[in-house]
Amino acid sequence: MPTPDNEGFLQLWPTILLQRLLPGHERANPALAALIEKLEADNRNLTTDYLNDNLMTHEHPATQWLKECANKTVIDYLHRQGLNYPVSWSLHGWANINRLGDYHDLHNHPHSYLSGTYYVAIPTGKTKVGSRNDLSPGAISFYDPRPQANMTAIRGDAQISPQYTIQPKPGMILMWPSFLHHLVHPNLYQQKRISISFNVVLKWSEEYLPVQ
Repeated sequence: MPTPDNEGFLQLWPTILLQRLLPGHERANPALAALIEKLEADNRNLTTDYLNDNLMTHEHPATQWLKECANKTVIDYLHRQGLNYPVSWSLHGWANINRLGDYHDLHNHPHSYLSGTYYVAIPTGKTKVGSRNDLSPGAISFYDPRPQANMTAIRGDAQISPQYTIQPKPGMILMWPSFLHHLVHPNLYQQKRISISFNVVLKWSEEYLPVQ
């Protein structure tokens, strides 16, 4: 059980979101993009057919690099959570290619502990599609898992916004709890938006059971 700090404060129900750029992405991303486009040429439903293949098991040097980076990111995330005992997991990854108009509905990732996305190619510049000034083409938004937590928030309150939006960059990796709802905004560019999503699936052990 968490305990209050020396001043009596306790932060309850934290939701940790990791966001960082991976070193070496400049060399890896062109190879990943070429591999993903080749895989899509063999399977036009590559993005939606994500259960039938695991990109993290491919022997391509770029996917092995990403697998190592993802595993290191998981270790850092678990340490930040304060987990000081061994945890074993497997990675299941799949490629996403979003063309003009493509998006991903609000969803979470059942049957996994953590989820993440790595960004290979992100369109940039001004889009000529859409006329509203609040569009976030190609961005990803995460939503407060506590319904209506913002209803009584006032200016300066950390609870004020139920949505957190990130405009990703090539080479960026994100990681979050799999229960967290998120969506990907429509791609409003002619260029393709290419990313690799993955789930961290725990290899179950009785040692994980909490003491309550």
